[in-house]
Amino acid sequence: MSTMALTRPGMNRLTAVELRKMTDTRSGFWLALVVAAITVLLVVIVDLVGNAQDQTLRSMLSIAVQPASVLLPVMGVLLVTSEWSQRTTLITFTLVPHRWRVLTAKLVASVLLSLAALVLAFVVAIAGTAIAMPDVANTWTLPIGMVVQIVVVLTTGMMGGVAFGAVALASAPAIVALFVLPLITGAVGSIHVLEGVARWTDATRTLAPMTDHLMSATEWAQAGTTLALWLALPVLIGLWRIARSEVS
Repeated sequence: MSTMALTRPGMNRLTAVELRKMTDTRSGFWLALVVAAITVLLVVIVDLVGNAQDQTLRSMLSIAVQPASVLLPVMGVLLVTSEWSQRTTLITFTLVPHRWRVLTAKLVASVLLSLAALVLAFVVAIAGTAIAMPDVANTWTLPIGMVVQIVVVLTTGMMGGVAFGAVALASAPAIVALFVLPLITGAVGSIHVLEGVARWTDATRTLAPMTDHLMSATEWAQAGTTLALWLALPVLIGLWRIARSEVS
């Protein structure tokens, strides 16, 4: 009698499955479509009514990535919470007992989707700049450092959505926390005695320069501190939650 060795699915396969989960659902499909539509719409508006300084490739790209930076994290939340809302956790964790591998695949898939959104933003920004052809210096100049910063914004934002979803394991509270917590920290940071702390922990301050200008070493340190607090820590908490949660 021959026996068949059972092998666990590789990370590439798990990542491909998680990518399909993000786009195969009705909510994921329409959310991705909305991101693409708003990206095009914003660039068209800038072409029609924007001034010449806003029509350079650098400015166009900064504008084009805004819809993805705001809405894609919601897809990250849903990628995790849908496992519980649609009661697929039993199947998922039976096929892949090591739950940390599932969360890792979700994080990798979220990075890949955010990079795909960046490619779309690039294409739309280039097209918008070519159509507008503003009569200003350095129309097509785009420092590689700006590209790196935009990559960091999109990928960490998407991963943050996955992390918040893993912490809450429910869509509504995770999405609310994703949008409300930065507002709360920004408001608290406006208090004079806490302003120094806010410069290192308030995401609305530390991450905003990434799409605006080339950041200094100090700004990178502040952004890194913020990401450790609002990304790395939620990922660890989310992994602990997923590892201990009941499945059905």
